Amino acid sequence: MIRKANIDDMPEILRIYSAARQFMMENGNPTQWGESYPQKSILLEDIICGQLFIEEIEGKAHGVFAFILGEDPSYHAIVDGEWLSDSPYGTIHRVASDGRAKGFMKRTIDFCSRITPHLRIDTHGNNGIMQHLIIKNGFTLCGTIFVSDGSPRIAYEKLD
Repeated sequence: MIRKANIDDMPEILRIYSAARQFMMENGNPTQWGESYPQKSILLEDIICGQLFIEEIEGKAHGVFAFILGEDPSYHAIVDGEWLSDSPYGTIHRVASDGRAKGFMKRTIDFCSRITPHLRIDTHGNNGIMQHLIIKNGFTLCGTIFVSDGSPRIAYEKLD
């Protein structure tokens, strides 16, 4: 079951992000999230805005992600490619799993696709596992975008 996160979920949310950061560090991607991203303040803002979601299986949280409808400022400029469509879209951000439930990324994308058929997502160049999962789940590589700190991300789009 995927549902909106609430403040009471914060200990589980922080546990899941901690597990994901550790996994990223152990698998060749130590810099994308470092030791502290996403900060609790970002997660609280996501909860307040109703855009942070948790996946529960048998009453236990195993995954978390942000799903934001509307234009993402980081996606206004794309280099080394182009977007497939300029129609309204939703962006999947901050995808994290504790690794205990296989198929979390597919379930996340399926959930978001039921809200809008036009999805965008990005990831760090060192995050080979996420790049594989994004392509495996039907996204098209579109180019490179730059996040708020100026660092590049590989950008993808999916139209259903």
